[in-house]
Amino acid sequence: MVNLPQQLSLGVNLNDDATFENFYAPAGTHNAMVLQGLRQQLNGAGDLFVYLWGAPGCGLTHLLQAACHEAQRLGFSVQYLPLRDLAGYAPDELFVGLDAVDFVCLDCLPTIAGRSDWELAIFNLYNRLRDAGKRLLVAAEQSPRELALGLEDLRSRLQWGLTYQVQSLNDEDKQQALQLRARARGLELGDEVAQYIIQRLPRDTNELFWQLQRLDHASLAEQRKLTIPFVKKILAI
Repeated sequence: MVNLPQQLSLGVNLNDDATFENFYAPAGTHNAMVLQGLRQQLNGAGDLFVYLWGAPGCGLTHLLQAACHEAQRLGFSVQYLPLRDLAGYAPDELFVGLDAVDFVCLDCLPTIAGRSDWELAIFNLYNRLRDAGKRLLVAAEQSPRELALGLEDLRSRLQWGLTYQVQSLNDEDKQQALQLRARARGLELGDEVAQYIIQRLPRDTNELFWQLQRLDHASLAEQRKLTIPFVKKILAI
């Protein structure tokens, strides 16, 4: 990560659980194609600019942070910027020096839509990164055409690279994704218990993974396996 002002350090931390390997995208699915496109962007076989969009909870933040981890593994300098947390700062100051970074990720783009200072700053950042041959990955809940942007030149730039829509998971896929994430944590999450969780919690994958983290901590603390009675006790569901 590049050096940002000290007060921003909490806003740019990466989640260690965010990896390409634990993003549920079976071979042959649309989301598997998205993963392939991100890998190609990083290994130099794809476009330098990639735009991801999809419904809340589809995994955009996970993919951006996973891409950052993969970029770091490849030896790139990396900066992840969650705009939802940083929109109160002056963008020109925030973006100083970013054109020297190999891989920049801008998350939650709609947060700054309609703000002329931010839109112009991102437009200029895009141009600087492109001129320097650096990589840029952007995520939003809408396609570039649907964003409520005031700067049409920025909308045009956002359509220059590759655009991928990340598809939301159905309930069966969410169960598989939850079990995949549990295995990555060293947890045994059987079908019956996974189905119990899916049926009783909000279907948002971010919420499901957050509750899995709670179960992981409780399981370690109490040295208990994940059973329905234990899950019911910890999550009160």
